[in-house]
Amino acid sequence: MEDDRRFTALFDRHRRELHVHCYRMLGSFDEAEDAVQDAFLRAWRSRDTARGEFRAWLYRIATNASLDAIGRRPENRRTARAAGGAPISEVAWLQPYPDALLDEVPDPADEPDAVVVARETIELAFLAALQHLPPRQRAVLVLRDVVGWRAADTAELLDMSVAAANSALQRARATLREQLPARRDDWRPEPDDAERAVAKAFLAATEGADLEALAGLLAEHARHTMPPEPLVVTGLAEIIESWRHAVQTWGEWRCVPIRLNRMPAVANYLRPGREIVFPDGNRIAPTEHFALCAVDVLRIEDERIVEVTTFSPGDVRLPGLPDRL
Repeated sequence: MEDDRRFTALFDRHRRELHVHCYRMLGSFDEAEDAVQDAFLRAWRSRDTARGEFRAWLYRIATNASLDAIGRRPENRRTARAAGGAPISEVAWLQPYPDALLDEVPDPADEPDAVVVARETIELAFLAALQHLPPRQRAVLVLRDVVGWRAADTAELLDMSVAAANSALQRARATLREQLPARRDDWRPEPDDAERAVAKAFLAATEGADLEALAGLLAEHARHTMPPEPLVVTGLAEIIESWRHAVQTWGEWRCVPIRLNRMPAVANYLRPGREIVFPDGNRIAPTEHFALCAVDVLRIEDERIVEVTTFSPGDVRLPGLPDRL
């Protein structure tokens, strides 16, 4: 019994970083939860045969659990549609990851083998782009370029030759170069004052239903996406027009600044003047309080918003975020 408790405690020390690893593989917070639980059960059953460094052993199990989870998906959900240069946002299962939970991953200063949750490996564009890779290429890239494994260890885990693993890595990197924003290498690892100011201005403009101010914050080539909907709205004028009805006629807005995937985000609360019916069938009836109706994640470059990704409240697992104000 004592050994069982000790094993569970050891696993739980790594649970959050394993969850982030599975999240990168799957793009879905909820599916990553299931994959980590599956990994725990597999590790428990084989705990007497564990070999090598414990964290690496767990990563092997979690990677296989993630690959099996992808294999159980319907064929059209195993890889995001990339044919014809489809937008990276066409990932119906994409969910955000709260910074408050990312902060639970151990600091490498305390645990040298811990994997840093760098912004460039957790923000939404990277997560969405990963979903365009075939599963084994995805695993190779995450293990090599994010987790930092050697080619030989990656090849052994995936039952590939080292040459095949290296080839898969090169193909995966090439696909990511095609899918990721061109200026991604220029992004700062942490938000600066200018980014914070843009996010604050976006919040104020939304609360004020000020479309002119919102337009002033968007880049001309900005994009707006709303997973799981396949809709992609491109261009400043088109986005503002698509927002006009909701911003100006649905009711009063209140906004709360949050952070998801190491990016600025806004939780939008609405006190509707009439019943609002959303595309997913959810409804908000007129009330005296403000109800959480959407969360916007902002990608900012050169003090302009270049992408807004909007999630429904049901897709955001942010501890402490209230349903109403």
